[in-house]
Amino acid sequence: MAGGMFEALSDRFEAIFTRLRGKGRLSQADVDEALREVRLALLQADVNLLVVRGIVARLREQLAGSELSQSLTPGQQVVKAVHEELVRALGGQALRVTYAPRPPTVVLLAGLQGAGKTTVAAKLGRWFKQQGRNPLLVGADLQRPAAVEQLRVLGGQVNLPVFSEPSDPVTVAKKGLAEAVRVGRDVLIVDTAGRLHIDEQMMAEVREISSTIEPHYTFLVLDAMTGQDAVATAEAFHKALELDAVVLTKVDGDARGGAALSVKEVVGRPIAFVSTGERAEDFELFHPDRMAGRILGMGDVLTLIDRAEQAMKKEEAERAVAKLAEGRFTLDDFLSQLQAVKKMGPLSGLVGMLPMVPKEVRNAQLDDSMFKPVEAIINSMTPAERAEPAIINGSRRARIAAGSGTSVQEVNDLLERFKQVQAYMRQVPALAGMARRASKPGKKAAPRRKKRR
Repeated sequence: MAGGMFEALSDRFEAIFTRLRGKGRLSQADVDEALREVRLALLQADVNLLVVRGIVARLREQLAGSELSQSLTPGQQVVKAVHEELVRALGGQALRVTYAPRPPTVVLLAGLQGAGKTTVAAKLGRWFKQQGRNPLLVGADLQRPAAVEQLRVLGGQVNLPVFSEPSDPVTVAKKGLAEAVRVGRDVLIVDTAGRLHIDEQMMAEVREISSTIEPHYTFLVLDAMTGQDAVATAEAFHKALELDAVVLTKVDGDARGGAALSVKEVVGRPIAFVSTGERAEDFELFHPDRMAGRILGMGDVLTLIDRAEQAMKKEEAERAVAKLAEGRFTLDDFLSQLQAVKKMGPLSGLVGMLPMVPKEVRNAQLDDSMFKPVEAIINSMTPAERAEPAIINGSRRARIAAGSGTSVQEVNDLLERFKQVQAYMRQVPALAGMARRASKPGKKAAPRRKKRR
């Protein structure tokens, strides 16, 4: 996400804060100039004008001269204030999905054509499955040719059943709910038809589906690339449907981030999930505090830990942590960690989650091909060499280089890097524990069946 949405905004904030940190004390003129730049940065990121005005007004109030002058680090005080405002604008806390006392918990997906509803249906189904649930997907988009077939293919990829039939959308949704009850599925996700633009026929259809199945959650799927148009779309759907939250798609693309920073304040509904790529696993619960940290270059260690836990089997992770705690981290472990990292998503996205990463590294073209020479070198070593790299002398290095199709210098570089990683990895269990303790539980949203007028 760091390489797509908010990239330009991050760069602008980085420049503003670098100048502020270079000053021991900030005058009111310094603050006024910083706020002007913050305002311009937000407007250029396509954030709604009223939202920008609100953010800047609250920042001005927080950074009142007397309070700021008493701060030992006024530059950091400004960063803290901007972080708090971004968290507030992005929704405050993560949505905590809860479940109906009498299953299934019904989720209705709405949105315009092209926003990615059908893909989100499968990704959301996979997410619920990871929470220990048994979802059923319902293909009620009978408007777009092959929409149901697309859902069946995507459902197959995440091992989830799909219900549909050649009828009318309302009947399909109603029968899908009955089918979920019959076969004991505890989550029902209903994909509905969209059009290129909002029209009364589409709204009438989705309203009728909603009044028939009375969903506990109604999620609007929005394309982050459409900027302010996305916010206008959200307003229109909310009037018709009473939304619970938004699912933002295509945030890995060249989106400026305005929709994410505007939708909560304008529509009054939070972002629940974000789709960060094309793969089924590129989908996550949206955490406003984590996203604000990433925008301001503070990284996102908690999401990195979440991804790592998903990429590694529980037993593997427990073995790895035990080894780290005892200081026993070998090249075999290093190789298995690299392979786990490859499962966690594109390397460029992971780098954006690391704190204090320089802009040039964050924006560099990084890909998994960088791992290939490392894997080849480690695979060319004997088990004894992988367990105890200290025994690798000059002749062994030459043999390893020849066997891996690399140079002796590359072997030397890897061994040197491994030494540094080994020292760092001894600190990882403590760092992970600290990060977990620092995280706060999300806001609990009790599900309810919504009667429609």
